[in-house]
Amino acid sequence: MKTFASRFTLTLAALGLGLGISAAANADSLDDIKAKGTLVVAIDPTFAPYEYTDDNGNIVGYTPEIMKRVAERLGVTLQYQKMSFSGIIPSLITGSVDAEGSSLNVTAERAEKVLFTVPFGKSVNAVMVRADDDRVASEPLTVEALSGLSAAVKATTAPEQLLKQFNTELKAKNLAPIKLVSVDSVDQTLAALMTRRADFIFDDITVLGGLSKQLPGKLKQAGELGDSQWISWATRKSDQRLNQVINDEILALKQSGELTQLQQQHLGVTFDLPSENFIPSK
Repeated sequence: MKTFASRFTLTLAALGLGLGISAAANADSLDDIKAKGTLVVAIDPTFAPYEYTDDNGNIVGYTPEIMKRVAERLGVTLQYQKMSFSGIIPSLITGSVDAEGSSLNVTAERAEKVLFTVPFGKSVNAVMVRADDDRVASEPLTVEALSGLSAAVKATTAPEQLLKQFNTELKAKNLAPIKLVSVDSVDQTLAALMTRRADFIFDDITVLGGLSKQLPGKLKQAGELGDSQWISWATRKSDQRLNQVINDEILALKQSGELTQLQQQHLGVTFDLPSENFIPSK
């Protein structure tokens, strides 16, 4: 998920940026969005199958299908602004964009800075290895089984942070840590695994499912680790009306069954999603 797969956690330093926030970023912007006729959305389209760029340069996937319907509900044109994942929430907070369209793991820390929409996905992280590698063999999978191995992981994401937590646990048990091979994209994690720079990929289960389709028969999942999280979008806290429009569209798609169809089409899995009480406590 983006799974998942996520996603996908920005550093607290990036989240905490507060300087230079414009006055527009502190006001409800729904009327301005409708007046200009454009919804400008920040996105890092490197998180297949949630959001990614196809061979023709189009931003496609599960979440762009939902965002397209949000723009239709608003009666405006959807305009994506591509950027690195680490810059998305700072750009949102400072008012550089109207909304963000990259899948975010819902966390208590992020909820202090932004206003989450209702979830549209679920994330749980898992381990993927080469099909001929039997070193990760514990059932169920344990953190100890990964001791001394190297992990390909996308930088500044929830999976990377979880691996760092695992290393703290391994150190406490006097076990060798997991070596982190942090890269910029999901495709680079696959390259690191197949060129043997890494022993396994650690990412959302939906993301790993997408990678398996690229190399059928050459990869296998070795199990899940860590807690599951909901996946959502976020708006500025001041943009409660825009947030509600997005919520209304997600819930309408859920009610009609179209959201389930989109999940099956793009993710290969379906989720029973909450509409309230989904933000975890600290």
